[in-house]
Amino acid sequence: MESATGGAAAVAIARLTQAFGQRIFTGEAVRFQHGHTTSHIVNQPPDAVFAPSTVEEIQKAVVICGDEGFPIIPFGAGTSLEAQLNAPCGGLSLDLGQMNEILQVNADDSDCVVEPGVTRNQLNAHLRSSGLFFPIDPGADASLGGMASTRASGTNAVRYGTMKQNVLAMKVVLPNGELVTVGSRARKSSAGYDLSSLFVGAEGTLGVIAELTLRVYGLPEKIVSGTCNFPTIESAVRTVIETIQLGLPVARIELMDPLALHAVNLHSGLGLAEKPTLFFEFHGSPNAVDEQVAVFDTLQRDNGGGDLITADRLEDRDRLWHARHNLYFAFPHLRRNARGIPTDACVPISRLADCIGETQADIAESRLLAPVVGHVGDGNFHLMVLVDPEDAEEMARATDAVDRLAERAIRMGGTCTGEHGIGQGKRRFMPLEHGAAVDLMAVVKRAVDPGNVMNPGKIFP
Repeated sequence: MESATGGAAAVAIARLTQAFGQRIFTGEAVRFQHGHTTSHIVNQPPDAVFAPSTVEEIQKAVVICGDEGFPIIPFGAGTSLEAQLNAPCGGLSLDLGQMNEILQVNADDSDCVVEPGVTRNQLNAHLRSSGLFFPIDPGADASLGGMASTRASGTNAVRYGTMKQNVLAMKVVLPNGELVTVGSRARKSSAGYDLSSLFVGAEGTLGVIAELTLRVYGLPEKIVSGTCNFPTIESAVRTVIETIQLGLPVARIELMDPLALHAVNLHSGLGLAEKPTLFFEFHGSPNAVDEQVAVFDTLQRDNGGGDLITADRLEDRDRLWHARHNLYFAFPHLRRNARGIPTDACVPISRLADCIGETQADIAESRLLAPVVGHVGDGNFHLMVLVDPEDAEEMARATDAVDRLAERAIRMGGTCTGEHGIGQGKRRFMPLEHGAAVDLMAVVKRAVDPGNVMNPGKIFP
């Protein structure tokens, strides 16, 4: 596991050790832990790991690394799926997990200020006594800095948006060590470029997020979750389209195909009929939620749906969404000792049924096993292709199918990734999706990071 940076790495590590002492870790196990470990992409560990505890320490480490041309890979909770954490050129993994303080909660303004290592569950536990919550829910207990870096989304995005809509401001350490503030706590601004959006989704390639100001929301007076099943994927998606068109303020609406539901039943014991199924949730006042559920029931029945199963008690709702979020751990029930290749795509909702249908046909023709689950309210869905990692021929079939899904989504007017990000895994699709705009992105990258020390090898092909 030697670094590609050779002798330069030794010099940089010596300077970092002089500055931070035994807090610079170079052991093989900790380095491997800070490389990519969440899918089939080969782990490329950094040369060293450092966990700063202050903004000033981030700045000092960044200046040293910049002087030596030593790459910096920001690390949150390690849950990214497209190898954003790999260190193909060696370098320093900057583990922000110790910067986990909630600095302010401004209840009257519905915002909060946090350090980047705060996780979404930690924030929501802290907010609960204030009657507030942070809605972005990618499933994993990801760090908020990492969620901003990958422009994370999740089950609540159909109502509350993604990280793009919920980051008001950030403090960012640039590659030269300068600390800049982008955005503000104001809810709108016409003052200059929208630089906060530049760093949201940049995957650590432009700087290190050192602080975030986030929108938060009042806890709904009533929440009702539930499920309903359908004879076909098309009828389920048609129900979602009509729900959105009618303006029903659904908070979450998720699709599982029969194979995904079979895995959920095995893992979580839900006992649901193994058909195309929607998981949904409505938030609001009691009367409003009851009315919304009744209208939704009419829509889903008109599209051939079965009986609506609803849950308003917290423990029952948690059981449903816990099962949904545990899908990653449920899939191994479908094939023992298999490795999952997770991927996602997003298309205009009118093309969602077509995209899923073509993808399922492709998976069947490729002789692969791949459950489908989706955040269908915004046209986003996921595959988990289950493969034998020791079978090179099957791995090739799987990666080819994943590539065709990305190309299919772009052809249908969508994107190769709705929320996993680009990282190393989908760099090659950037020109197909963005054309000449990739060159403009590269101009921005060179202007902000002329030494290419910030997470090199990610996003750009």
